[in-house]
Formats: sequence, structure tokens, C-alpha cells
Amino acid sequence: MNWKKIAERILAGASANKREALQILQSSDDDLLAVLDAAFMLRRKYFGRKVQLHVIRNARSGLCGEDCAYCSQSGRANGKIKKYPLQSAAELLKGAKSAHGLNAVRYCIVTSGRRPERKDLETVMEAVRQIKAKYEIQVCVSLGSVALEQAQALKRSGVDRVNHNLETSERFFPSICTTHTFQDRLATVKAVKAAGLELCCGALIGMGETFKDRVDVAFRLREVEANSIPVNFLNPRPGTRLASLERVGPRDALLALAMFRFVNPDREIRVAGGREACLGPMQALALYAADSIFTNCYLTYSGQGYEADLAMIKSAGFHVSGLSESPPED
Repeated sequence: MNWKKIAERILAGASANKREALQILQSSDDDLLAVLDAAFMLRRKYFGRKVQLHVIRNARSGLCGEDCAYCSQSGRANGKIKKYPLQSAAELLKGAKSAHGLNAVRYCIVTSGRRPERKDLETVMEAVRQIKAKYEIQVCVSLGSVALEQAQALKRSGVDRVNHNLETSERFFPSICTTHTFQDRLATVKAVKAAGLELCCGALIGMGETFKDRVDVAFRLREVEANSIPVNFLNPRPGTRLASLERVGPRDALLALAMFRFVNPDREIRVAGGREACLGPMQALALYAADSIFTNCYLTYSGQGYEADLAMIKSAGFHVSGLSESPPED
């Protein structure tokens, strides 16, 4: 395949098709750099060499009744993680200060659980109002299933974006979760868009799905018009149903990122959870397809750290979006 010609066709206004997307995932080792080079043509057109930094806050850990097979916070998992109720507005504000100090474009407040209770929603919205009054930073929240009225209230409080991942294809979804459905997830996605919020909606790669499942979820994300697509790679957590799976290798991870870029060329693609574990010393290559990363930590485990992320970005010839690459002094 001449991947550059396909990228040029996409830049001229065409769309990648499922056959091409599948062929990206099936590419050989010899074709890896050619695929990434073509993906970079698309990434550079819409995002240049900028890398957006996102900081995630695990605002409530564990205590979740859902049975998502990959998640250490699930009530069905038995791994050792911190468990605590929703943090206060003051604690969430403190987290925003830290994120702002790391030059993050976006601060992501995440809670475990099926859906937010009214008092929890009010706590998050109060925190967002305080954050917006004090810091120049965008706020994304991931609160589980939300109805249209809740999404509208979040928007009024100052929330910029809501995250609710589809995780995988509709076909494979029942293999990883039985306590809610793929259609339940789509309902939240539609509510977020209807409320006029930006939609952060992505996938988790490496749960035993097929290449076709990966292609299907990439096209579904194009269909729902996700503004931001986090691509996570399973880093199997102790005590979960998927704990014994092998991690996705660097080549498959890079090809997956490239495929998501070809299918969603003008959308923010974030190389998210599992970046360090699955890509290892090749993670800088992910920036040729992805234009944003989580920095510092994830929900229940740490990443390589802010300084290492900055060094990686700079050494690969990219730069942090919007703000200086050094944290401002207090």
C-alpha cells in the first residue's frame, strides 16, 4: 500500500475506509515507519508539532459496582488499590493547581461508579466553578453515565468536555462488561453532544479483541463525532479478569494509533493509559500519530513522570502546546 497517497487523498477531503484501516493494523515490521510517516502527514496538517498535556485526577477510587473486566476499581476485582470516596471541592481545586503548574491544557476529573449521585455531581460542579475562577485551564470530567439534564448542568458549571469511552466494538463489548451495555454508553455520548459539550471518547486496545473490533470502534468514534479520542493500551492489573493477558507490543500499539489517525484525521488523538508499559523505549514514535498525552500519572498507577515526558517530547522534535515547557513558579 502507498500510505502517503492514501494520506494525500484524505487531506484532499476523502475518508479512509475499513479495508484500508484493517490493512494498517496488518502491516509488517518493514512497513511500520511508512505507515507512521503517512499518519504524521495528517497529524502535522491539523496539529503541527504541538503536544497537549493532560493531567488526570482520580477523584473517587474503587467502590464501583460495575464488572468491567479490565478495571482494578471494579467491584469484581480483588487487587490492592486505594479506595476512597469522592474528594472535596477543595481537594479537586488543589489538583487543578498542580495540573496548571505542569502546563497542562486540560485537567481531567474522574470518578469510579456507574453514574454520579446528585450530591457528588454538585461537589464536582462546585469544584469546576472554583477552578475556572482561578486557573486558565480546561476541565474534562468522567463521571460514568450521565443524562442530558446532568450534562447541561455540567456545561453551566464551566465543564468544557466530558469523557465517556466506548472501549471497544459493539460486538466485543459484552465480553468485557455485563452490568451495562454498549447502548448505555452510546446514550451518554449522545447526551454529551446534545448538551453542547466537547466529547472525549476513546478505546482500550489489547483486551482480546480482533483487529476488526479495533477498526469498528475507530469508525464508531468517527460516527459519534468524538472531539478527542484517547487510545489506551491494556496494562493488565492484578486482580482483574484480564490480569493474565500479555501486553500489546510496541508495533501493534503504534499501528493502532496510526489507524485511529487515518480514520479520524482532524481529531485529537491521545496516547493514554499503558503508554510507557506497552511502548517502552519506542513511545516517542507515538507522537507521529498522536497529538496529546497524559502526563505524570494515570488512575491507579504512575507514569514515567512529567520531566521525562518533557524530555521525550523535546528530543523527538515536538513541543508542548500553548504554554512554556517549564512549570511556572508559585
